[in-house]
Amino acid sequence: MTRSRAATTAGALAIACALSVPTSAFAKGPGGSQFDVEGSNQKDGGKTLESRIVYSGSTGGSKGTRSGGFTPVGDWSPPACWYEPKWTPDEFAKEFQKDWDIPNASGVGEAYNLAKEHYKNGQPYKDFNKSETGKGMWWDAVRDRGREESGDPAAFACDTATFWVENGETPNVKNAVTPEILAQLAYSRIKVPDTEITLAPEDVTKVNLPTWAWLDKATFKEVSVTAALDVAGLDISATTTAKPVSLKLEPGTSDAVTYPASGECRLNDDDSIGAPYAKGKARETPSCGIKYLRSSGDGTYKLRATITWQVDWTGTGGTGGDLPDGTFGTTQDITVQEIQSVNR
Repeated sequence: MTRSRAATTAGALAIACALSVPTSAFAKGPGGSQFDVEGSNQKDGGKTLESRIVYSGSTGGSKGTRSGGFTPVGDWSPPACWYEPKWTPDEFAKEFQKDWDIPNASGVGEAYNLAKEHYKNGQPYKDFNKSETGKGMWWDAVRDRGREESGDPAAFACDTATFWVENGETPNVKNAVTPEILAQLAYSRIKVPDTEITLAPEDVTKVNLPTWAWLDKATFKEVSVTAALDVAGLDISATTTAKPVSLKLEPGTSDAVTYPASGECRLNDDDSIGAPYAKGKARETPSCGIKYLRSSGDGTYKLRATITWQVDWTGTGGTGGDLPDGTFGTTQDITVQEIQSVNR
């Protein structure tokens, strides 16, 4: 086969596979390729469009609190697409054949014939590898739905057509599911609580009066998410854990000083941050806090409190390691008033 013929075949196979797994807007297929098929029998949802990865743990935040996903520090981001085991031979045969009722779609005949040769007629697979039932599975590409809908190009980078993998083997394909890939996917689903720091004075403070800030150990704790393949006979899972390690205070104005000067309050030995204000400490300097130098007038300053979370993971087979730190911050309104004096 010449190089041009091989390229044509590969392209046709990608289109052929794409036609077998449609979505509501496109026929989206294995390898992440898309083929706009007007008039085709589209569907939204269903097993063929869903990942077989299940998540448990802190995926919804703490009960009774607002929460959100944290932002990785640096340029790293979790996978926007990946490959995972999707079908047994019988399941793939059904998926492959049931969605080909696409009237008047240009090029479908050639694409179908090439894909049929590839997966059914022995070039190289025969009858969807049914003779290997129980010995492996067909793997396919899955996209992160949110990043796909936002048009993130990374969601469309998995362009390898459906391929066969024997049980116990790791595919030599980037972003094929491993414990580490599962750990990265779990990272993107961790929800952490709002950074509700305790302040003294609370909400309203005075010019040149230090405001103490702290987080108690009881409310400042680690969270984790476990990602696992829900596929019989394949035990692949990973747990990603995020532990809070520091609090960054940003006063919302340049007319302020922070304690410490960097504005970053580190974790204490007892896993708390800062120190609670108590009567008799008015003349002391807080280990974590802010002093505003100018009144907020008729408005407020937006105090931003950002937690840095240190992230690591453990997985099946004794695997594990570190992932990039994540940050998550929230803001609260602070009113700063002038100290009133009485002249006699």
